[in-house]
Amino acid sequence: MTRRSLAWSHGVVTVEALGGMIGPTSFVLPDGRQVSPFHIAPWFDEPLPPGLPGILHRLRGEWPCVPFGADAPRNLPAGWQADGASFEGAEFPHGHSSNIDWDFLPPDTGSVELVCAYPETHPIKVLHRSVRPDPKAAALDFTLTIEARRPCRLPFGLHPTLRLPLSGQAELQPPAFRTGRVFPLPVESTSLLSANASFDSLDCVPSTGGGTLSLRHLPLDSRNEELVQLCGVTGDFVLRYPEDSFQTRLTWNTGHFPSVLLWVSNRGRSNAPWNSRHLALGVEPVCSAFDLGPAISTAANPIANSGVATAMDFSPDSPFTTHYRIAVEPLGRP
Repeated sequence: MTRRSLAWSHGVVTVEALGGMIGPTSFVLPDGRQVSPFHIAPWFDEPLPPGLPGILHRLRGEWPCVPFGADAPRNLPAGWQADGASFEGAEFPHGHSSNIDWDFLPPDTGSVELVCAYPETHPIKVLHRSVRPDPKAAALDFTLTIEARRPCRLPFGLHPTLRLPLSGQAELQPPAFRTGRVFPLPVESTSLLSANASFDSLDCVPSTGGGTLSLRHLPLDSRNEELVQLCGVTGDFVLRYPEDSFQTRLTWNTGHFPSVLLWVSNRGRSNAPWNSRHLALGVEPVCSAFDLGPAISTAANPIANSGVATAMDFSPDSPFTTHYRIAVEPLGRP
C-alpha cells in the first residue's frame, strides 16, 4: 500500500509510504470551510529525470529527517569544518527514511502508524511514526520514536512544508529566537541573502546588495531560493493566510529542536523538476546546523559554539520519543 487515509470530524489526512510524508490533507474550520495548508510539489504526476533521490519523487507535506541534511563536499567559510562524526549513509538527503517507503502497521481507528527499518550498517535501527488527528480540533498530533542500533550523535529534525498563496501573501509569525543566521553559502545562484550573515528579525535580513530583505511576507516578487535558521527558539510558529482567513500553527518541543530552519523556495531553482515554478515554505524544527549533515552538525560549528545544540546523543539502551502538533485555526486566534 502506497498511502493510507484517515477521516475524522475535522478533516481528512493522507499519509504516503514514501518518506512517511503527509499527503493531501483537508482541515474543516468551525465555519465549515475546508482548507489545505500542506504543500504538494507540482511535478507529482509528471515523468521525472533519472537519478533523483527518493525524497523528490513525491515531495509534499511533512515528514521526519533522521539524520537531518546530508554530508557533501562544500567550500564553506572558516568555522564550518566537517570534522565531526559521520558514517556510511550520511550522504543521503535528509536520511535513509526520507528516501524509501515506510511500512504501515495494521489499521487503527484513531491514527496512522508506520515504521522504517534502517540498514544494518546504520547507527539508527528503526523509526516509529504516529499521525493522530485530534478528535476535537482541526489538528494533527505526531509522535516520533527513534531507536538507535549503537551509541551515536546525530542532527535530526522535522520537515513541515507549507503552501504559499499564488495570489496575495502569507505572513510569517516566528517564535522568539536568540539569533538568525543565513546559510553559509548561496543556496542557488538566485539567492538574494548575504551568505553567512546574522540577523535579529525576519523584517531585516542582510542581502547581497548591502541592504536588507524582509521575509515577513511570502512569496516575494523575485525568483530566489533561501535558507535561514532561527536559533534558540521559544514558542510556536504561525503562518497566517489573511486572504483565506486562517492560520497554521506548529508546536514542538524546543528542548528537542532548539532551532527552526526556514526554507524559502520562491521559484528560484530552474533545473528539472523545479523548472522555476516551485513555491513553498519549509518550517523545519531542527537540532542541526542547517542541512549541512552529520559531519558538520556534530562539529564545533558557529551555531553550536553559540550555545544552541546542533546534534543529539542517541543510545540503544533508551529509545527517544518526541511529540509535535500541526493545527489549523480561524484567523485572529491569539
